[in-house]
Amino acid sequence: MSRVWNFSAGPAAMPQEVLDRAQREMLEWNGSGSSVMEQSHRGKRFVEMAAQTEADLRTLMGISADYAVLFLQGGATQLFAQIPMNLAAEGDSADYIDTGHWSSKAISEAAPYLHVNVAASAKADDYRRIPTRDNWQLDPGAAYVHYTPNETIHGVEFHEVPDVGTVPLVADMSSSILSEPLDVSRFGLIYAGAQKNIGPSGLVVMIIRRDLLQRAGRPMAKIFRFAEQAANDSMLNTPNTWGWYLAGLTFQWLHALGGLSVMAERNRAKAELLYGTIDGSSGYYRNPIDVPARSRMNVPFTLHDSALDATFLKEAETAGLLALKGHKAVGGMRASLYNAVPLEAVQVLTAFMRDFAKQHG
Repeated sequence: MSRVWNFSAGPAAMPQEVLDRAQREMLEWNGSGSSVMEQSHRGKRFVEMAAQTEADLRTLMGISADYAVLFLQGGATQLFAQIPMNLAAEGDSADYIDTGHWSSKAISEAAPYLHVNVAASAKADDYRRIPTRDNWQLDPGAAYVHYTPNETIHGVEFHEVPDVGTVPLVADMSSSILSEPLDVSRFGLIYAGAQKNIGPSGLVVMIIRRDLLQRAGRPMAKIFRFAEQAANDSMLNTPNTWGWYLAGLTFQWLHALGGLSVMAERNRAKAELLYGTIDGSSGYYRNPIDVPARSRMNVPFTLHDSALDATFLKEAETAGLLALKGHKAVGGMRASLYNAVPLEAVQVLTAFMRDFAKQHG
């Protein structure tokens, strides 16, 4: 069977070049006579690869020595709890911005560890917009401010980094990391599950300002303490070696393309094509999000008649267009346009959408 166009929200499409290289190196990696999955994480080859992977990420994102970079097991959901455990002491509070499913989940997971102040929320508007910054009720004494720059389910995105003063800004960038240039110095902590723009699931990448590693937090097992992981180069226990390796290949792929400015332009072109098709369909397709808050990475849309949903999905799959069903919380369709999804995939999708509207209009 030939490869399909994969619009999955995660685990998501990976670059063809990365998959091809991983296939070539599956049984014999780096002159070792064995797979990278069979290597000791303490061995010279793996340690060198891990260091190069970090160096490549630092170059791509412009990460200074003021920040530690961690490659941890698990995912972003795990960090929803670990972040308050590490960055806040007993009795502290933190500000959270609620813009959709994942920020809401982060709020729920943080609540057992500190007082959560929901400084702004778009829930009353069905998460169709970003709350106006002037209306945020921030606490200058908060341990940190947490937000989700891109919400994969509702399809809303911050297109500017919010100014929160001197309070550390914490961002769940699982679905937007590496999609465009970013001023890392604006943040106290960035974290991202790998399975959208970095590699396979089971790995989470974290970028944390080193002074935050010194926060007392609260008693916890060493494995959960960020300072311990940083002191041990993310190898306090055996890491996800396969995920780390594939992340490294993805970073090399991004470098070869020309970096994040080039990727940002590619992502802009994909999103403009799909939104243009939706908006130009005379109401046959609709996107519910306020235009200034539309996501470049995740595009939800509905058909004018939901009775056609099953037919749309069936015919799309026959055409080689997979994973277009929307999340159950929103319904309809969703196309995820992460870095690895090429413009050609969106061209095929939009042509299919136009043909479908003609045939079933």
